[in-house]
Amino acid sequence: MQISKRKRISRSKTGDMINFLYLCFFGAFMVLPFVYTIVQSIKPLEELFIYPPRFFWVNRPTIDNYLMLSHLTSNLWVPFGRYLVNSIIVTISGTLLHVFAASMAAYVLAKNIFPGRKLFSELIIWALLFTGPVTAVPQYVLMASAGMINTFYAMILPAISTPLGLFLIQQNMLTIPNSIIESAKIDGAGTFRIYSRIAVPIVKPAILTATIFSFQALWNGANSSFVYEESLKVLPTILSQIATSGIARAGVGAAVSVLLLIPPVLVFLMMQSNVMETMAQSGIK
Repeated sequence: MQISKRKRISRSKTGDMINFLYLCFFGAFMVLPFVYTIVQSIKPLEELFIYPPRFFWVNRPTIDNYLMLSHLTSNLWVPFGRYLVNSIIVTISGTLLHVFAASMAAYVLAKNIFPGRKLFSELIIWALLFTGPVTAVPQYVLMASAGMINTFYAMILPAISTPLGLFLIQQNMLTIPNSIIESAKIDGAGTFRIYSRIAVPIVKPAILTATIFSFQALWNGANSSFVYEESLKVLPTILSQIATSGIARAGVGAAVSVLLLIPPVLVFLMMQSNVMETMAQSGIK
C-alpha cells in the first residue's frame, strides 16, 4: 500500500525572520547610493573633503548647494526653462516612438513567419552586446552624413532603435498562444487590430518596462554629445557643465545628481510591479 507524504508548505517563524533580515540587508545595500547622494547634496563644502570621510553624517546640513545651483542657472545665456523643455521633448517623444516601433517590430518577429526572421532575431541579441561608447563613432558618422548633427533627431532616432526594449517585448510576445491570434483572424481582424487589441494588452508589463529603460536613458542625456548648439542642449548636459566647473562646485554637483534622479525614480515607482514579471518571462535575471 503506497502512502503519499504530505509536503509541508508553511515555513517556520525562524525561517521567515531569516528571509526578512536577508531582504532588509540587500534592500538597504541598494538604497545606500541614493542616501549617499542626498547626504552629499546637503553638506557644506568643508565637510565634503573632510578626512576621514563621513559618508552618512552631516554636522551642519545646509541647502546652500541648491541655492547656488538656482543662482547659477538663473544667470545662463539660454534660459533654464529652455533646457528643461528640450529634455521633456526629447525624453517623451523618444520614449513613445521607441515603445511604438519596438512593440510593432516585436509582434512581427514573434508572430509572423517570413524569410530572415531567425536572422533578425539573432541580430537583436547580438546588438545587446554593444554598449553606447562602442557605437558612438558609427552613429556620429551616420548622423553627420544625414545632416542631423545639432538637431533633436540626433538624440531621438538612436533611441528608437534601442535593442533592449525590442528584445524584452519580443520575448513576451512569444508567450501569446497562437490559437488566440488564429481565432482573431477567423473573426476578420486585421494584423494591426490584432496587434493593438490583443497583443499589446497581454504584453503590457514588457512595454512598461521598456518605457522605464528608454525614459531613464533619454532623461540622462543619451546621445546628447551629438548636439553642440546651446539652445538645443538638454538639462543633464548643462547641469553637468555647471557642476564640473571646479572643486568649489562639488556640492552643486551632488545637488544636480539628486535633481536628475527624481524623474526616473518616480517613473520606476509607478511601474515597478511590471519589471520583475517582464524579466521573469524574458529569461533575464
